[in-house]
Amino acid sequence: MRPWREAAVGLLVALTQFGLAAQPATPAPPAEAPGADIERWLVRLHEAPRNRTYVGTFVVTAGSDMSSARIWHVGEGGRQMERVESLTGTARTTFRRNDEVVTFLPANRTVVHETREALGLFPNLLKKADASVSRYYRLRSVGQGRVAGLEADIVQLLPVDVLRFGYQIWTEQKTGLMLKLQTLDPSGKVLEQAAFSELQLEAPVSMAKLKALMDNTQGYQVVSPHLRKTTAQEEGWELGSAVPGFAPMRCYRRGEGAAAPGRSALQCVYSDGLASVSLFVEPFESNRHARMLLAHPLSLGATSLRVRQVGPWCMTAVGEVPTQTLDLLMQAFEKKR
Repeated sequence: MRPWREAAVGLLVALTQFGLAAQPATPAPPAEAPGADIERWLVRLHEAPRNRTYVGTFVVTAGSDMSSARIWHVGEGGRQMERVESLTGTARTTFRRNDEVVTFLPANRTVVHETREALGLFPNLLKKADASVSRYYRLRSVGQGRVAGLEADIVQLLPVDVLRFGYQIWTEQKTGLMLKLQTLDPSGKVLEQAAFSELQLEAPVSMAKLKALMDNTQGYQVVSPHLRKTTAQEEGWELGSAVPGFAPMRCYRRGEGAAAPGRSALQCVYSDGLASVSLFVEPFESNRHARMLLAHPLSLGATSLRVRQVGPWCMTAVGEVPTQTLDLLMQAFEKKR
């Protein structure tokens, strides 16, 4: 998951006990693009980091909250590696090697080792151009601007309905690398912004050096959260009615084992190719979940969270979509056996 999304989702999940500026753009006449153009644009966006190295400082603002991180990235085609060091909040350093994620938490000398299988959001969610994206978003050229001293093209991805947010994106003109991302509500208001405040392209970053740092866990306790891959149908659940554009991506059982007998949570991820929503289901426990029901709804920037009791179950939905989309998905997610 992108670092700025992890911060937002992590804060919301913690609250429920579940566990920069660019120069002003020079406007240009709007130009609508057909579906083929949006697919080509997404392919370029996805491919941009795959064969490049860079080092930069990334700043995220969501409402009155701001966070920043230092990023070292190496791309060698099919091999991608990254180091992300938080500069605000809890000290942590996260390494990503393709789908392998290792997070160092120096405060308690713990290393968390996971395989996330691209659970991140746009644009990391894109394995390839998703034809469905052009059914639910329109690509619009806005003009040019500058981010972190680099010349950038600016486009908007505008939703065709009220079930998803829009995006305004700055990409470096020569490489197509995303420099800045704004998430927009239906009125065009910026809900959340993430941008490089400083960026060095073709930086001397070594994959071997990042690997050595990632693999050096001496003095740390290594823990691996238990995830079992499954499907909603195997677990007796299904999306009873379709929510336009949102298709199943993956599903996991989280936290099974002796440490949490009978309390494992089911997580199912649905996406329209850009935005995604996670639905969590676990047995309802009044001492834990009553407070969650009283506390919701919660929102931070573009990320919202909803909680409701469904018979003996507690269902939680979290995602970067309008709240009505969360409600529709929760209503449609039904226990069948």
